[in-house]
Amino acid sequence: MKFDELNIPDPIREGIRAAGFTDCTPVQELTLPHALQGIDIAAQAQTGTGKTAAFLIAVFSRMLSQPGPGQGLSPRALVVAPTRELVIQIFEEAKILRGSADIRIVPVYGGIDYNKQRNDLADGVDMLIGTPGRLIDYLKQKVYSLKKTQFLVIDEADRMFDMGFIADLRFLLKRMSPYDQRQSMLFSATLSHRVMELGYEYMNNPERYEVTPEQMTVELVAQELYHVGKEEKFGLLLGIIRREPGRYLVFCNMKVTAERLQLDLAANGIESEAITGDIPQKKRLKVLADFKEGKFPILIASDVASRGIHIEGVTHVINYDLPQDPQDYVHRIGRTGRAGAEGSAITLACEDYVYALPEIEKYIKQKVPVGVITDDMIVTDYQKAPRNARKRNPLPEKRHPGGRGRRPGRKHKKPSPTVELQPQREAPASGGETAAKKRKRRRRRKKPETTASQQSVQQESPDQ
Repeated sequence: MKFDELNIPDPIREGIRAAGFTDCTPVQELTLPHALQGIDIAAQAQTGTGKTAAFLIAVFSRMLSQPGPGQGLSPRALVVAPTRELVIQIFEEAKILRGSADIRIVPVYGGIDYNKQRNDLADGVDMLIGTPGRLIDYLKQKVYSLKKTQFLVIDEADRMFDMGFIADLRFLLKRMSPYDQRQSMLFSATLSHRVMELGYEYMNNPERYEVTPEQMTVELVAQELYHVGKEEKFGLLLGIIRREPGRYLVFCNMKVTAERLQLDLAANGIESEAITGDIPQKKRLKVLADFKEGKFPILIASDVASRGIHIEGVTHVINYDLPQDPQDYVHRIGRTGRAGAEGSAITLACEDYVYALPEIEKYIKQKVPVGVITDDMIVTDYQKAPRNARKRNPLPEKRHPGGRGRRPGRKHKKPSPTVELQPQREAPASGGETAAKKRKRRRRRKKPETTASQQSVQQESPDQ
């Protein structure tokens, strides 16, 4: 099906052309005809199949074809996503797909200027996109209201449960307009019983759609797995990167592994950056923007980046560590082979994590092809970064004699001058007295001398 066959307003068609879309993906072909009629939908779709564009096109078209609720604090549409990265991705795609339509879109999420987001939201918004925590924060402050919201989208609903956001999501849903006075859409990688329970509780008899449920991974992604010892993993990774140039997204299970991997790649002349959960949001956005612009070829990430990142042209996804959650495997390799492009997903299964492989293959309902490792594939003459090296090594602070670093703008007391201690006197022999005690006893015995005249006066004074 082509987008021209659907009843979509002209401003939104301009946005679709600007995004380079012509044909509908399977999830768009199934859901758009019904969503454009105002029907509630609950759709299961694998990552990278165009579900973000599916609900954005439907919501924008409906917003232009029917009147708004009038002036007030309620946004016309609310999109809830579990992670900051996913909120940013939806926001960037929404700015393109709205075309020339006058639709004001505001994203809210943690990690950046709190007051700026609050002011943007207070100025009025047509579509609000956010994470549950920040949405609830502003809602409690009455910066906005959900009483007249006409459209609701819940993206990555299964991830909401996994991350413990379901209570927050229910808090928002209970404060929205009645389910029969709004259109609701729910998208999830799996439509489990608990996800559908949420849909039936807060939606208006949603139509259920499953897109390729038997094929959990993208067909155009070439999967390959190597059984390798953990001592040889870096040499194999280095051999793959040198043999197959491209844009790489490398996933690790732990922050310390990601940081060490970046240092080791730098020691071998390969530029990369790492994003983990403790990196400030502004820094994370800067790293992602630089990677999208091609300023460095390799991005190393923990599972914080396995969902919600849409980067065009990622040629290889490397599972440096085999993920322990089968769903994480699907979402990791879904970062390549997006929008019809081909991609390669290579997994390095070492003795520390290989035990998770059976559950992954059971979940994706297929065996991951195993590759044969030859001697020429593993680089052995590589350099290792020093163990005490840091990922980002700022200049050390100047230290004063006291041993503590000086803080800017803080006055420090000067160290007190040293005082030489007087040598202690020898202790007196047993039964003897110290000189100080002797002097004190003599002072008590000594009485002031009086003259004869003074004595006569003292004797006469009482009678006078």
